[in-house]
Amino acid sequence: MTAALLRRVAGCALPDRVPPGLDAETRAAASAIVDAVRDGGETALLAYAERLDGWRRGSPWLYDRAALERSLQVLDREARACLERTAERIAAFAQGQRGALRDMELAVPGGRAGHRVTPVDRAGCYAPAGRFPLPSSLLMTAVTARAAGVREVIVASPRPGPLMLATAAIAGADALLAVGGAQAIAALAYGVGAGACDVVVGPGNRWLTAAKQRVAGEVAIDFLAGPSELVVVADATADPGVVAADLLAQAEHDPDALPVLVTAEAPVIDAVERELVRRLETLPTAQTARAALCNGFAVVCDDWSDVPAVCDRLAPEHLQLSVADPAALAARCRHAGAFFLGERSAEVFGDYGIGGNHVLPTGRGARFTGGLSALTFLRVQTWLELTQPAIAAGDVATLARLEGLEAHARAAECRLQD
Repeated sequence: MTAALLRRVAGCALPDRVPPGLDAETRAAASAIVDAVRDGGETALLAYAERLDGWRRGSPWLYDRAALERSLQVLDREARACLERTAERIAAFAQGQRGALRDMELAVPGGRAGHRVTPVDRAGCYAPAGRFPLPSSLLMTAVTARAAGVREVIVASPRPGPLMLATAAIAGADALLAVGGAQAIAALAYGVGAGACDVVVGPGNRWLTAAKQRVAGEVAIDFLAGPSELVVVADATADPGVVAADLLAQAEHDPDALPVLVTAEAPVIDAVERELVRRLETLPTAQTARAALCNGFAVVCDDWSDVPAVCDRLAPEHLQLSVADPAALAARCRHAGAFFLGERSAEVFGDYGIGGNHVLPTGRGARFTGGLSALTFLRVQTWLELTQPAIAAGDVATLARLEGLEAHARAAECRLQD
């Protein structure tokens, strides 16, 4: 009998999953690269690009806006039109998010206070290009930064061909660094090749994820976005072939990807297994997908009432609800990077600009953060304007003395004569 592609796991025995890329060895190696580029600048950056990215000395490694525009002019018309439509959809969603967060003002004792919402000045956007170039990720990051109002956008992506260079132009990037991995994150964070960025965003492998963790605090990052994760919840109404197709779509991303099937009906798993076997026979990326399926598993819950708790424990990047009443199930699930409601609302549509951003937290990060959005590039800055400070000075001085901070109290009391 052929071994199952997805190992069976009881709902009460979910494996503890360490966020990919955060093991000590990877963290140490990525930190060494980041530190070397920070200290060694362009020389160190290009040495790593040559060794790890396949960059050749004498070839371009920094493309300015004019170079990006030249690639756009020769791009295939149909490809350009598709990329531009996708960019427009991404921008529209991001602009809607930006509009949802507004400046605020209210009365306080003695005056008024409020906040203003402002974008950062410079954003660094990483687009992976490991086994495949990913123009969609470039659009998701750079277009969203522009929609948020960022003044300068620098993109990094290794071995960029004409397609990626043209996509950078469509996205509104000011420049593109032809480097990848931890060295690219260091270049964006510390301004090697182009100016230092205020925020660095984008998905990638475990090396990139560890590098982002290393620079966090010196610059802002979106979150730790490692290899793709998909949890499909399916009941008897789901088409097993479609469920298998959804799982394979994420499994082909990376051998470290995590495809998971959750159900309370064991026959669903058997039917999906048969479809996985059948579809793998003709899938060009079957080798990668098979490796990812080895990471994945199928969860058999005792009852449908247990499913939300299982999903929340997994807190996946993508949660596909291929069930009869997806809205009802989604209302009971709290932790996911993005929800896809119903079998028709395939996760792959989210990958390519239909709806929200596809840069999402992995490794159970959805428990405490959401995905990349216009808000990632914005700051909420508070302000205070008092015209009658004496109204508040008494309470401020009293509280300061309760904390033993006499100079604070006296600074407040200086305003009493006002």
